[in-house]
Amino acid sequence: MNPGESGDLETYVDDRREDLIDLALDLLAVDTANPPGDTREIVDLLEAYLSPLPVDVERFAVDPAKPNLLVTLPGASDRTLLYNGHLDTVPFDADAWAFDPLGERVDDRLYGRGATDMKGSVAAMLFAIRAFAETETEPPVDLAFAFVSDEEIGGDAGLPALLEADRLEADACVIGEPTCEEGRHSVTVADRGSIWLTLEATGEAAHGSRPVLGENAIDRLYEAITTLRERFGTRRLEIDPVIEPILEESIDYYAPAMGDETARNLFRYPSINLGILEGGEAINSVPGSARAEVDVRLTAGVRTPDVLSGIRECVADCEGITIADVSWSVGTAEPVGSPLVEAVASGAEATTGERVYRRSATGGGDAKKLRNTGIPTVEFALGTDTVHAVDEYTTVDALVGNAMVYALLPERWAAAVDGTDAST
Repeated sequence: MNPGESGDLETYVDDRREDLIDLALDLLAVDTANPPGDTREIVDLLEAYLSPLPVDVERFAVDPAKPNLLVTLPGASDRTLLYNGHLDTVPFDADAWAFDPLGERVDDRLYGRGATDMKGSVAAMLFAIRAFAETETEPPVDLAFAFVSDEEIGGDAGLPALLEADRLEADACVIGEPTCEEGRHSVTVADRGSIWLTLEATGEAAHGSRPVLGENAIDRLYEAITTLRERFGTRRLEIDPVIEPILEESIDYYAPAMGDETARNLFRYPSINLGILEGGEAINSVPGSARAEVDVRLTAGVRTPDVLSGIRECVADCEGITIADVSWSVGTAEPVGSPLVEAVASGAEATTGERVYRRSATGGGDAKKLRNTGIPTVEFALGTDTVHAVDEYTTVDALVGNAMVYALLPERWAAAVDGTDAST
């Protein structure tokens, strides 16, 4: 790194933490609740913050109310490290909050909707850009930043629009999703696959006083779901051995919160959740039709199409039940020893002084989208377990820690790729 060095970056972040806190509060002050998800004002703020710096900034929008901001900072090699963060938040009920949902500092806490998910991380990324610029430190690789909209509702105006337009080219990516809880830090290196089923049942309507003369469609549907749980929910998954180290770290990470056996079963067996059950017209009628939506999750390393084939066979054995709709995905993962995982995890461990687990998420999100396009991706941000909660907050230490990890990550990642020691 020249002419500045990594020590300059570290000193810059540590000495200017109050500026970082002010930046985070500025981001929190802009309401980006989704819906409606209007991010024009906060993108204006980001553009103004970056305007004095020697970076390329481009606004990209397929929905004018939900723009994305692309930022690039040239480095010393042709490899590119991408940082991704979303600008929208879930909605909030201000009357339910004890603190200002649009930003309030109390001692070492910053309260506000998005404080930990993930305007705090966005502030840390922006501050890392400023640290490189103001210390005149040339990063060892090109740095790209995608600040996106529409993530909280899984909309198409954010990351999917950028991918569809081929606007993201990178050799690795870190997403600033919160991956840490009090007392436990982690890097999310995998996600789970999913099968979303819409099941429909037909029966024979009858009067509720004579149910034996009809065939209850809701009963049929629930019996079919029970059969699915008994046949698949108790069947141990066949998992690719490459995923085993991730599973063991995941179980260790989740065990304090849910117990070792529950954590182990979460990844060793399918999870089957009945999310929606609809049917019937009146309490005194036997329903002639019913509908259910079922969410099945599978650990990365499991062949989702094989499980889906077995589910279809199971449903075929259930009288009066058909699959009306189905969508599915395959879990994705980064090897625990990959340069990206090693760089992020070792950087987080150096910053926190504590163990950082290399774990799987229990669901799946933007990391899956990026991995499926061929971009190695992990999620990492220090934060709190108040995501989407009333009185959501992050801490000053988490905010500064994230800025430190993000600023020093390019050197660690470049060294990991090249097989050298980033500390030398």
